[in-house]
Amino acid sequence: MNRAIAMVRRPAVKDDKVADEVVLDHRARYGRSFAFTTAGGLRIVLDLDKAALLDDGDAVRLEDGRLVRVRAAAEDLLEVTSPSPARLLKAAWHLGGRHVPVEIAEGAVYVARDGAVAELVRGLGAAVQEVRRPFRPEKGAFEAAEAHAHGHHDHGHHDHGHHDHSHHDHDHRGHAHGDGCGCGHEHGHEHGHHHEHGHSHDHGSAARAHEHAHEHGGGCGHEHHGEGHHHGHKHD
Repeated sequence: MNRAIAMVRRPAVKDDKVADEVVLDHRARYGRSFAFTTAGGLRIVLDLDKAALLDDGDAVRLEDGRLVRVRAAAEDLLEVTSPSPARLLKAAWHLGGRHVPVEIAEGAVYVARDGAVAELVRGLGAAVQEVRRPFRPEKGAFEAAEAHAHGHHDHGHHDHGHHDHSHHDHDHRGHAHGDGCGCGHEHGHEHGHHHEHGHSHDHGSAARAHEHAHEHGGGCGHEHHGEGHHHGHKHD
């Protein structure tokens, strides 16, 4: 088994170094570590530092220095067009928002053939035609879409940097909580502050208003038990 340890982008590929070729569709051209067989029968395992999309004309370098050129296979695609550049741009924007791999060409956008995508694009006023050709989706957008898809579905092969919550025990004694603090904890602490007043008060409506010397709302950080919220004011 031959091991490929590096990727070489098309402009840097030298023909005299190319020993063989392989034809792959767009999904088979993406990854960090995968195996394939060249047109000449070489069995190769790719072993890169990080996942990448190999474009048509790129190459992988074997440990002995030889290159294997990568060619994009013909695939069943949808060709999206419109006489209105704005309408075509709108269609491309919606496709990108749905993490659909897209190839942008002069006057057209290409996506993998899909009935739901075709219906979406037609609903946006663009024309759709089925074609078969090599598919070269935009690298940055495709890699982001693949990362998004793997982040939701393929946890068996990728380390997504999720931190371990087992050590994340919070000691909440040092901060206040309330209905609006957003921490999700149950609050049962009480008010232990007292106010000593050395002067008399009119204990009519003003006294009732004084029961709340400060305003409490959903985010003040205190738990409120009913309407009779007293602060231990002592009146002489």
